[in-house]
Amino acid sequence: MDEGRPIFVQIAEQLENAIIDGSLAEGAQAPSTTELAAFHRINPATAAKGMNQLVVDGILHKRRGIGMFVSEGARGVLTERRRNAFAEQFVVPLVTEARKLGLDAEELKNMIDKSGHGATGEGE
Repeated sequence: MDEGRPIFVQIAEQLENAIIDGSLAEGAQAPSTTELAAFHRINPATAAKGMNQLVVDGILHKRRGIGMFVSEGARGVLTERRRNAFAEQFVVPLVTEARKLGLDAEELKNMIDKSGHGATGEGE
């Protein structure tokens, strides 16, 4: 756990990561708050707060008497949300700085390709 951020936020992010990477599939049952609390050695109410945030966001849904399940379409929602956050955090500042330096889109693309981290993930 990261000391600098609320634990319930980290619990929610861990579940989101599992959904995005496919280790927690849409329709699958999510770990219980008791399981999460025991694993992380935290208060079950803290684990529940993280999971309830995902319910509010429509990522998880409750089945009364059974538990929490990953909602259909959750992976797509999370992926889109993260892509938008990625663009805001990294792409917008990158393009802004490139413009300040007089780089056009083609030059910027070439710089990314040369860095070995182009869209295909292949280096030169």
